[in-house]
Amino acid sequence: MPVNIGRIAFANCTPIFTSFERAASSVPYHLVPGVPSALNRLLAAGGIDLCPSSSVEYVKQAGKYFILPDLSISAIGPVKSVLLFSRIPLEQLDGAVIGVTGETDTSVILLKVLLSRFFRFTNSYERNCSSVDESLLRYTALLLIGDTAMKRAQADAAPYVYDLGELWHRHTGLPFVFAFWLVRRDTALRRGNQIALLHQSLVAAKTDAYVSYGAIAKSCIESNWYGEEGLIDYWNSISYDLSPRHCQGAKLFFRYATELGLLPDAPELEFFRGEEEGI
Repeated sequence: MPVNIGRIAFANCTPIFTSFERAASSVPYHLVPGVPSALNRLLAAGGIDLCPSSSVEYVKQAGKYFILPDLSISAIGPVKSVLLFSRIPLEQLDGAVIGVTGETDTSVILLKVLLSRFFRFTNSYERNCSSVDESLLRYTALLLIGDTAMKRAQADAAPYVYDLGELWHRHTGLPFVFAFWLVRRDTALRRGNQIALLHQSLVAAKTDAYVSYGAIAKSCIESNWYGEEGLIDYWNSISYDLSPRHCQGAKLFFRYATELGLLPDAPELEFFRGEEEGI
């Protein structure tokens, strides 16, 4: 039976998944594409076994997952695909109703932390199902993520655009972990050997991706709308590592979110260790 792996259908995951799929795997697997919020629900329900999953999913489903070491989707400064589009300067947004995408949980909570903790603003937020064009007209500011955010930034969709990764780094000096790679505990306990092998393959794919951005950009579909040079520049802004500094940034984010009542108390970061699962 294959291991079901969630594949975030955004350009930020293209390098690691391209390298992963090109390499031979001794473990059968099946990729399930989706946006982060949908994949979070699948992972929680057991529809998939592992996934690069929103960091807040780990907190909300305490005890259900292990974190795969050495892997994340993070930013150490600008991330270029988690953007707040605003019709007025950021400093004037206190009290505004802000539209937020339904595709993510982590970025929405990050925005709330940034505006409340660092700017001392009081805002209200609305998740919306309107088109992006309608939402840009309806709200003073609108949070978009992923490829949609990148395309709208290219199109100069708002007079002011703020990068949430950059804002976090400016105020904390730490990386921001948008996604851990999470594996369900029950899968790890039943299929520890296979998960260990897949983890090795994913770390190798990350290493290969770091030196293959040019080749990947030439062949991927995203180059049709973002251009090869643009993609390489974008991927160079992303950190796929998970160092102690990354973990420090994640813990600080969890603490701030908990203090604001946005998340429950965060559990300790528990990592998948093959030998612990009976390997």
